Amino acid sequence: MTPKIRPLYEEHGAEGYYREFADTYENPHLPEISALIARNFQRFDCSGIVLDFAAGGGEVTTALQALGAKNIVGCDPFTSALFERKTGLPCLKLSFKEVIREGLSGQYSTIITSFALHLCPLKDLFSLCWNLFQVAPILVIITPHKRPELEKLQGIQLLWEDSVETARGKKVRLKAYGLVVYPVNDQ
Repeated sequence: MTPKIRPLYEEHGAEGYYREFADTYENPHLPEISALIARNFQRFDCSGIVLDFAAGGGEVTTALQALGAKNIVGCDPFTSALFERKTGLPCLKLSFKEVIREGLSGQYSTIITSFALHLCPLKDLFSLCWNLFQVAPILVIITPHKRPELEKLQGIQLLWEDSVETARGKKVRLKAYGLVVYPVNDQ
């Protein structure tokens, strides 16, 4: 049985937790992640490369692969070896801070992140998301919280949302975001 993650985050901090438990990490919400991916799969643009950002053990990637998606790359500074072992796919080793400072290379049709962006400090959230939007038109967030609420950030719009309930009656949410397109003044 997987230990509860929240108390371990509180004890070690997110970075300390992953230093200690990266090789054995398992997201306990895999059924909810898989259900949300399956219910929304037709809305994702999988025509190019999909980036599984803050990929953990590849839960999003596994769900996408089960539905036929093939071009997927992971990104996680802590669990990259676990992701590669479980999925057989490459994994970038970039942290939130590195993406904020240096951005990402390449282009992606969609970026999906699960159970991670709520860990980004609020003061860094816009910069992180801005850099993600520089390489992909759609950012999908799966979260056990209402956070982050990117729709409250200027220039980012909520495209659609969905949710499923856990066995304990809690919601796991999927929110898809894009940049607001402002009209161009031709004068």
